Amino acid sequence: MFDIIPYKNVNQLWAYILTQTLKRLGLNSVVICPGSRSTPLVVAFVQQIPDIEAISILDERSAAFFALGRAKATGVPVVLVCTSGTAGANFYPAIIEAKESHVPLLVLTSDRPQELRNCHSGQTIDQVKLYGNYPNWQAELAVPSPDMRMLGYLRQTIIHAWERCQMPTQGPVHLNIPLRDPLAPIPDKIDLSDLQSQFDPEDFFAGIAHTNPITHSPFPIPPQWLKSERGIIIGGVAQPQQAEKYCQAIARLSQTLNWPVLAEGLSPVRNYADLNPYLISTYDIILRNQQLTQELTPEIVIQIGEMPTSKELRNWLSTTQPQRWLIDSSHENLDPLHGKTIHLRISVEELENLAIINPEQGIYLQKWCELETKIRNNIDDKFAHIDELIESKAAWLLSQTLPPGTALFIANSMPVRDVEYFWKPNNLGIKPYVNRGANGIDGTLSTALGIAHQQQSSVMLTGDLALLHDTNGFLMRNKFIGHLTIILINNNGGGIFEMLPISKFDPPFEEFFATPQDIDFAQLCATYNVQHQLISSWEQLKENLQLLPKTGIRVLELRTNRKVDAKWRKENLERFGANIVG
Repeated sequence: MFDIIPYKNVNQLWAYILTQTLKRLGLNSVVICPGSRSTPLVVAFVQQIPDIEAISILDERSAAFFALGRAKATGVPVVLVCTSGTAGANFYPAIIEAKESHVPLLVLTSDRPQELRNCHSGQTIDQVKLYGNYPNWQAELAVPSPDMRMLGYLRQTIIHAWERCQMPTQGPVHLNIPLRDPLAPIPDKIDLSDLQSQFDPEDFFAGIAHTNPITHSPFPIPPQWLKSERGIIIGGVAQPQQAEKYCQAIARLSQTLNWPVLAEGLSPVRNYADLNPYLISTYDIILRNQQLTQELTPEIVIQIGEMPTSKELRNWLSTTQPQRWLIDSSHENLDPLHGKTIHLRISVEELENLAIINPEQGIYLQKWCELETKIRNNIDDKFAHIDELIESKAAWLLSQTLPPGTALFIANSMPVRDVEYFWKPNNLGIKPYVNRGANGIDGTLSTALGIAHQQQSSVMLTGDLALLHDTNGFLMRNKFIGHLTIILINNNGGGIFEMLPISKFDPPFEEFFATPQDIDFAQLCATYNVQHQLISSWEQLKENLQLLPKTGIRVLELRTNRKVDAKWRKENLERFGANIVG
C-alpha cells in the first residue's frame, strides 16, 4: 500500500506525507509547473503515478485554467504546484474564477524559508496571502520538521485544506510551503533514525478516506409557492455533476407548481427539453416587448443558481420587484439585484413533496408557453433560410448538431449571449461549461482543454480575441488526452463592443476597443501543429461536427463580418419580439 518512505531527506518525507494524504483523500490529478523550489513536491507527486495523474505545463496561467477545467469536469479538487517567486502570481486569474464560479482547486506555492525573505534572495516575493480574499482558506505551512507531532500537524492541515476546497462552498484553497535546501531527494544532515523507529504508516494514515463533506437534508416546499398561479422559475447558469438529475428536479418543481421555467442557455435544462413541458428559452426576446413585460409580471420568482446573463430579464425583475426565492447551496449572496429575496441554502434536488397536483395550465402559464412556441418557430424559420455565415447562427446550429452528451465550453463575450438568445431546446444532453464567475476571456483555451482531458470528445465555441488571449494553451497539446474541436468565430476583433454606445465613436473605438489583431489562424495553428480548417458553409460545419474525432485539437474557423453581425443581431432581436402580442 505504501511507497518506499524517504527517511534520508526531511523535505522528501514532508512531501511524502502531503502527497500520500491527498491520495487517500481522493486526489487524482495534479498540474505541475517547472521550477526548482518545488522539487520535493514534484518528486513526491511523480512517485504517486499512476494513482495520481501528474501533468507538466510550462505556462502557469495556462496551467491554472487547465486545472480549473479539470475540476469543473470532475467535481473533484485538482492540485496546482509551482515554484517560488512570480510563478504563483500567474495563477491569480484562475483562482479568482475558481472562487467566483465555485470550483475546487488546491494551490501549493513553494517558497523560500523565512531566513531567505526580505534580503534580496533570488526568486523571492511575499507569497503569504498572495491571493487576497479569494481563497476559501489559506495558510503557510511550517518548515519541514522530523517530528511525529509535526507530521501529524501536516497530515491534518492537508485534510482540512481538502475539505475547505469543498465546503461550505467549493472554491480555491492556498497553501504556501517554505522549503530549505537540499531540494533534490539526496541525503541531508538530519538524523531520522529515531523517527523511523516511531513511524508506523498503517497507523499514521488510518482513518483517511474519500469523503464528501457537503451534506444536506430534504427540504419541504414553502406553502406560499402553492398559493400562486403567477410564478416563474429561473434556471440560471449551472454546471451540475449530475445534469439529468438536476433537470428532473427542476421539471418536477415546475409541474408541481404549474409555473414556466425560464432556462438560461448556459444551463443544462435546455438540453433535456422533453423532461420539462413548460420550458421557456426565448424569455430575453419576450421581455423586449414592453406590453408583455407588464402582462407577465409575476408574484413569485424562484431563482435556481446564478442569475442568467440576460440584461432584459434583470431589468424586468428590478422594475417589477416580485418576491424572490433563491435556491443554491452556496453560502454567498447570489442576488445582484438586491430584491426581496429569501435564500434557501439547499440544492434543488433536495426539495421534497414534489408531485403533479393540478395538471391544468392556468392562463398565465399558457401565455408563456404560447409565446415560446411562436417565437421559437420564428427563430427556427429565420435561421433555416440563412446561408451566409453570420455569427449568431453558430449557437443555433450547435444546439441541433453536436453528438449526444458532448461537453461544450462557451467563451465569454458574444458566444455566451448568442447561446442565451438562440440555443434551441433539445434532448441531446449536451453539457455546457462556462467561466461565468468573473466573466473574463483569460484562460479560455486552457479551461476547455482541462474540461476535455480524458473525457468524451469536446467542443469549444469562441471568438478570435478570446482564443488569441490564451494561445499558450496549445503548448499542452502533447500532454492532452482526448479531443477538442474549437469553433472559431473570427470577426477580427471584439464583437461585444459593437453592441455598446462607444461603437459610434471612432476614433478611439476600432483601435482601443475592437482591437483587431489581423492574425492568420492557419499559420498560427501550423506553429503549434494543430489542425486547421476554414469553414465556408453551414453544411460543411455540420459535417465536421456530427462525428467528432477521438484525439487531437482542431480549429474550425468561420470568418464573419463584425459590423454586419452586430447589425443583424440588433435588428432581429427587436423584430422577433415586436409583433407577438395577441
